[in-house]
Amino acid sequence: TMNLLYESDSFTVMHMLANAENEASPPQGPVLERHGFEIVDKRSGKEVYLDGSWAEMFQQHIHAWQMQTPTQEEVEDTLESYAGLAQQPVVVH
Repeated sequence: TMNLLYESDSFTVMHMLANAENEASPPQGPVLERHGFEIVDKRSGKEVYLDGSWAEMFQQHIHAWQMQTPTQEEVEDTLESYAGLAQQPVVVH
């Protein structure tokens, strides 16, 4: 499932939650719940997918934002730094 976390004229941020069930074949062994965040920089068309430790770091930003409401400029400065990780347009699914 995907949850829209943030959208503006410049950025879209989606929280991606892994689906535990795969109807085609039952899981062999333990299934890891993968989740991540997709940040799209609408100005450049770049998309970056954060998972693992990057996703954990980004989640900490989100928790901090929930504690004290930042300005849109502060949010987008942070998103811009993450979007900068994408050196070229990529689509990861």
